[in-house]
Amino acid sequence: MSALEFREPLLLLLALLAVPVFLLARRPSGRVLFSSFEALPALRGGWRARLAWLPDAALALALLALVLALAGPRIGERFSRIQREGIAIMMVVDTSGSMSALDLSTPQRERTRLQAVQDVFERFVLGGGDLPGRPDDAVGLVSFAGYADTAAPLTLDHENLVAVARNLAITTLREENFTAIGDALGLAVERLRESPAQSRIAVLLTDGVNNAGVETPGAAAELARSLGVKVYTIGAGSTGIAHMRVPDARRGSTLRAVAVEIDEETLRDIAERTGGLYFRASNADALADVYAEIDRLERTKITEDRSRQYEELFVAPLLAALLLAALGWLGRSAVFARVP
Repeated sequence: MSALEFREPLLLLLALLAVPVFLLARRPSGRVLFSSFEALPALRGGWRARLAWLPDAALALALLALVLALAGPRIGERFSRIQREGIAIMMVVDTSGSMSALDLSTPQRERTRLQAVQDVFERFVLGGGDLPGRPDDAVGLVSFAGYADTAAPLTLDHENLVAVARNLAITTLREENFTAIGDALGLAVERLRESPAQSRIAVLLTDGVNNAGVETPGAAAELARSLGVKVYTIGAGSTGIAHMRVPDARRGSTLRAVAVEIDEETLRDIAERTGGLYFRASNADALADVYAEIDRLERTKITEDRSRQYEELFVAPLLAALLLAALGWLGRSAVFARVP
């Protein structure tokens, strides 16, 4: 956007002098006294008499144009340069058997814990609902059960990332149905180590207790702390008893109540060591609120540099002032000359 403005707007007050200049210019330069009008020829209203005010008006207009030029009219063009400093985010998602519990379902839809996480993950990355999305951030995904795996490296291709997250499946192999929290976090931190981003975070979600893997959660947290990686941890689902849908030869599937447990102490310790926070998401609404809070806490740094470039417009009114002054002077001294 561009708009006319004045470098010295207070000088425009001098334009008020145009009226007294016009009135002074209209005053006769002298007087000749006659004892009687009978000695004068008959007065006639010729065109010179009718237009005798034009040179005076030209001088007044010249003053107005000069004041306009002195005020410095100009048009300013605003330029902005926006710099965005993205965040590197590794999402760490549990896919062990307990993630098939249904306690994160909504009244409209029965869904497993993993499906609930997939729904919120998509809104967190792409935006939707109360979440604006992370268009400027590199986001990656680590999935884990008994073993940790990089499902997607850090990427700005969020459409494909969400597709990968949608294809995550709960493990069905008995020998892999464990929870390797330490290995998963350690792998996520290693992926973040490769990122040049100034701000690097991991979001670790699990519904169980660390019972597998080589690296302990404490050692992984210390590695994250040493590299400046902040870890937010989420305990998903209820504790005690949760219902899962299991295959049934006669009915197709049936609900089974199973005992579930979340190691909140370990998750809280990981968050505290790395400067993050621990969240508890025991239902669908709470899970969405957790991701919204993380989204609010970790935002892309945006800086904007603004500058203005001006186009000076004083030349036109200055030339107009000179031209009007010349016309006024020539008109008064030649065409509309006064003789006292």
